[in-house]
Amino acid sequence: MTVSTQGIELDSDSRVWRSVVELLSSMRFSISLLTLICIASVIGTVLKQQEPFSNYVNQFGPFWAQVFSLSSLNTVYSAWWFLLILAFLVLSTSLCISRNAPKILAELKHYKEDIREQSLKAFGHRAEGKLTEMPEAAARRIGQTLVQGGWRVKLQQRDTGWMVAAKKGAANKLGYIAAHSAIVLVCLGGLLDGDLMVRAQMWFNDKSVFAGGGLIADVPDKHRLSSTNPTFRANLLVAEGSQSSTAMLNQPGGVLLQELPFSIELKKFVVEYYATGMPKLFASDIVIHDKESGQEIPARVEVNHPVRHRGIEIYQSSFDDGGSSVTLQAVPMNAATKPFEIQGTIGGSSNLSNGPEKLTLEFTALRVINVENFGNSGSQAEGSGADVRKVDLRQAIDARLGAANKTSTQKELRNVGPSVSYKLRDAAGQAREFQNYMLPVRMDANPDSTAVFLWGVRETPADSFQFLRVPADAESSMATFLAARAALADPLKRDEAVRRYVRQAIATDRPDLAAQLTASAGRALALFAGAQSVQPAAASPALPAAKPVAGLQAISDFMEINVPQEERNRASEVLVRILNGVLFELVAQTRLEAGLAPLARDEKAQNFMSQMVLSLSDAFHYPAPMAFELTGFSQVQASVFQVTRSPGRNIVYLGCAFLILGIFAMLYVRERRLWVWLSAPHMQAEPAQADPPACHATMALSSNRKTMDGDKEFEMLKSRLLQERS
Repeated sequence: MTVSTQGIELDSDSRVWRSVVELLSSMRFSISLLTLICIASVIGTVLKQQEPFSNYVNQFGPFWAQVFSLSSLNTVYSAWWFLLILAFLVLSTSLCISRNAPKILAELKHYKEDIREQSLKAFGHRAEGKLTEMPEAAARRIGQTLVQGGWRVKLQQRDTGWMVAAKKGAANKLGYIAAHSAIVLVCLGGLLDGDLMVRAQMWFNDKSVFAGGGLIADVPDKHRLSSTNPTFRANLLVAEGSQSSTAMLNQPGGVLLQELPFSIELKKFVVEYYATGMPKLFASDIVIHDKESGQEIPARVEVNHPVRHRGIEIYQSSFDDGGSSVTLQAVPMNAATKPFEIQGTIGGSSNLSNGPEKLTLEFTALRVINVENFGNSGSQAEGSGADVRKVDLRQAIDARLGAANKTSTQKELRNVGPSVSYKLRDAAGQAREFQNYMLPVRMDANPDSTAVFLWGVRETPADSFQFLRVPADAESSMATFLAARAALADPLKRDEAVRRYVRQAIATDRPDLAAQLTASAGRALALFAGAQSVQPAAASPALPAAKPVAGLQAISDFMEINVPQEERNRASEVLVRILNGVLFELVAQTRLEAGLAPLARDEKAQNFMSQMVLSLSDAFHYPAPMAFELTGFSQVQASVFQVTRSPGRNIVYLGCAFLILGIFAMLYVRERRLWVWLSAPHMQAEPAQADPPACHATMALSSNRKTMDGDKEFEMLKSRLLQERS
């Protein structure tokens, strides 16, 4: 039997109805729907699903983000059009099965024993022979032989002889039914486990999405789903030492709250890390408090090892902060800001005021472990050039061949300690994100290099953090940097640093050089501190004053405006040397006033001052009036569970089993049909005839696929069944 691609043809007077039924039940319509589902699944795999709308705006821009939202491409698997395609695919495939299954089942019972003798001669595999047996005896012998070989046989007696009809491999046709039934079962399971039930409750039970904030206990009932909800997939966050029985279903525009028939108490969350800093084990020691029976059931949830209770699977999804408390020290970045200490909880916020400017400090994250790769830091391998005298061809080839875990990049993994992330939001709602590390970090393996405190900032989540590197002094603090920054804003301390520098650089018997150096050093330090505007030496009074700049950029702008181009290189070297000397004296002066040990004039101090100059220059561009240093914390971890009730899971598993069996049957099982026609040419001979009776045999074999195994099987059957006489 050949499976038709045409649909069901109704005997109806309505042409439109006949066309609709024929289209829905046709195989071409099912294949088209299956293709659409495959394309939608590819989109859902490539495009991250159920992300906040701002993430799509940052990554793709406002136009495409709006397109994704309107077409529900950011929620493909719960989109109405995707569920509608699934429903039509179930209907179309079911109609295809109902149209072809009766024919297939009827053909399984039919041996086609009524085939004519002449028709057997048209088959590709055919043979003839003479047997010494009577037709009936030969038919029974052939039938018995075929039955022993696994064939199903039927004998038919005719007026002129006997027909032996046999078949084998009928499971090939059953594979069609199994494969198509698998599609129906998988789609039904997907519909049951999808958002269809949730949407139905929203439509018929007057449930709506909650888009506000506040405590879970204050959310109205119209945003809550009953614990008897037949299917859901929700997330539940539980902090250590607390318990919760309300999970959240993420929906476009907000969330729905899913009540559970039990509550989960998190006793302890365990996380272990690889050397790379990647987590290798999530585990939660929990206690399940059953609301109906009052039982307390201890359990341990690990990744890929869920716990099941009352038909609900509890999976270990991830982990989060459970409300850790942090203590931050405000570090002023300008003279108008005063230092202060503030305490907060991760996930909370505090209101700040900087004069007329109102800010909101949002505590976003605390990371206790930060493993970074410092391999090849500052080495020549990271440069753009290559020394041809050091090129080792064998080593270069070996680094690119061999085991897959080989890499040409050296790895030096180090835990750089805790970090805190926060946002500063202004009155207009605009926010910048900051990430500051608690401990100083040494960026290379040189013991004389300067450790730095890393202060990161970025404008949007799509950007990378840009770090201000604050040098750590000999006491492993940033006190020297802060004191030097405050001294830069004090004209008296700047003048004192200039005098100390001039005394060190010029002998007392050269007052003329001392006056000239004092003027140059004072101007360089004033430009660096932003106390003097950068403008041409002969600027017109009618021109507006240039905007004051500070740091090394001010020095560069001053040179471009006031020094001829041919003299800039020599003049910039002199001016930078003077600036470094004055800043050294300024730092030494601040340390002396603080009662700290003076800086030694060695390589380590030189490295410290080099980083100090760069940090002081970059600090003028820090986009906030203050930075917050993490001085203490008390970590509270939380576990994120995924709780699911999936009635369609077993249906999907059954569909997968059917699909495997169906594909295996269609690909690896060959359907064969065999006919042997036995006729007696001497059936009208006299009984007294001396010659023994003989019959003529005509055999034919039909197969749904032509293979070399079919040719061998036919030759074997011909030799066993016909037993040709010499």
